[in-house]
Amino acid sequence: MSNHNFDSEKLLFEPCSPDPNAIGIIYAFPNTYTVGITSLGYQFVWADLATRPTVEVSRWFTDTHEPLPRSPELLGFSFSWELDYANILGALESLSIPINQSDRSSKHPLVFAGGAVPTANPEPFAEWFDFLLLGDGEELVGNMIAHYQQVRSAPRHEKLRLLSQVAGIYVPSLYEVKYAGIDGAITSIQPIAPDITATITKQTHKGNTLSASTVVTEKAAWSNIYMVEVARSCPEMCRFCLASYLTLPFRTPSAEGSLIPAIERGLKVTNRLGLLGASITQHPEFETLLDYIAQPQFDSVRLSLASVRTNTLSLKLCQILSSRDSRSVTIAVESGSERLRQIINKKLHNEEIQQAAANAQAGGLSALKLYGMVGVPQEEDADIDQTIEMLLAVKKTAPKLKISFGCSTFVPKSHTPWQWLGVDAHGDKKLKYLQKHLAPKGIDFRPESYKDSIIQALISRGDRRIQSVLKLAYEYAEHKIPSDGMYKRAFKELKGQIPPLEYYVYANWTTDTILPWQHLLGALPAGTLIKHLESSLNL
Repeated sequence: MSNHNFDSEKLLFEPCSPDPNAIGIIYAFPNTYTVGITSLGYQFVWADLATRPTVEVSRWFTDTHEPLPRSPELLGFSFSWELDYANILGALESLSIPINQSDRSSKHPLVFAGGAVPTANPEPFAEWFDFLLLGDGEELVGNMIAHYQQVRSAPRHEKLRLLSQVAGIYVPSLYEVKYAGIDGAITSIQPIAPDITATITKQTHKGNTLSASTVVTEKAAWSNIYMVEVARSCPEMCRFCLASYLTLPFRTPSAEGSLIPAIERGLKVTNRLGLLGASITQHPEFETLLDYIAQPQFDSVRLSLASVRTNTLSLKLCQILSSRDSRSVTIAVESGSERLRQIINKKLHNEEIQQAAANAQAGGLSALKLYGMVGVPQEEDADIDQTIEMLLAVKKTAPKLKISFGCSTFVPKSHTPWQWLGVDAHGDKKLKYLQKHLAPKGIDFRPESYKDSIIQALISRGDRRIQSVLKLAYEYAEHKIPSDGMYKRAFKELKGQIPPLEYYVYANWTTDTILPWQHLLGALPAGTLIKHLESSLNL
């Protein structure tokens, strides 16, 4: 493996020299360097570890790594996309670490993960990790290192018991899950001893600064980009949305006190700036931020924004974007049906979508990307037709813009009001129907793979029993990237030993079902999620 990737890095922090007795950590991203180094979460935690003298950290990606410690004590993964699980299994194999934590001995490092996937639902992977970090890393990483230091020389099980006392650290082996028969529902999730907490609460960072890039490199997926997190979570609470519900409350650091100084730091080393967040234009001081970036001294800056809330895509914003070398802007509209958007809790009208397109064209942008979804609960064929009509109306309003429509299938996510609802079995047909009616009209239709959505749903609603499916599918796959057929084959082989695919993916669960993540507490109690579910289904 070559290390040429690291040569082009410009660091925005000062790594420290590790103490002679520092803890050896491998911090891994289960994808290529180009993808991993573009993850703000990965950059942030790596810099946190690299500035602690008590730690010696080496980075690992699927295609390259830094020199690794001879006997690492911790192996951590930043895990933000479900289907990357196969690369985690590949990493364990390549590092000669048993995949199941129960097969590891004192000579193996403790294996942990953090990020969006384990925070949402770690249960499908519970057998592979010694512990998991649930929630925001800001305090969690430091607390974990501090507690680990106290028990470095203790036996493995004692280390894990102590770590389980840290807020937000989950040790799956300390909990027993019982089922109503081999392929039945969960009947209980209990700690194995009375001194172990019955529930683990996801950690929420409450400080007034969010993350910004700690490294800039031309080898990143967005070459030489410096990223600043403008907002965390989203106040809109669309009923399917993990990015909103899992990360509440909505947090916005001060423009003058935090964001502008962060931007200034980055623009000293690059002229490419990315503003990130699920709902950045809802930052109360977003105008101040825009006016700052619009100053003449930043004329050479290339600005990219994460998805923009449709009714905040003003003419002024479009003009600033196009003057800062942005060609396109992205808006999430979910559907062209007003009725369906109400069910989703998407506060948006078709006139506002058309106005956004008019502003994008008048502001000098050349493309508008819209995102939507099929298979939404309560959806009817007429709703799909209304989406087609809406897109054609947008094209008519802004004929000079290249219009693209990215479309996924609804996937139920844990900790959201729609976690109890299944995937639409006709989602694939709906995507094909859109393709047939949009492509000939000059709209660039970009469907997400329906087959991938099925596996995402399996993982997002899975319990511990599906780890055998995931592992089998991985073993069947020639290049260790399982395809749809591999999962079907795995379910066939395990028939009668675990619930069928339909149970996890397509079934609607009752609200009194014991969920696989019942003992892992998100931002809102189940009662609130049930109220949101009922209000959406009664519209």
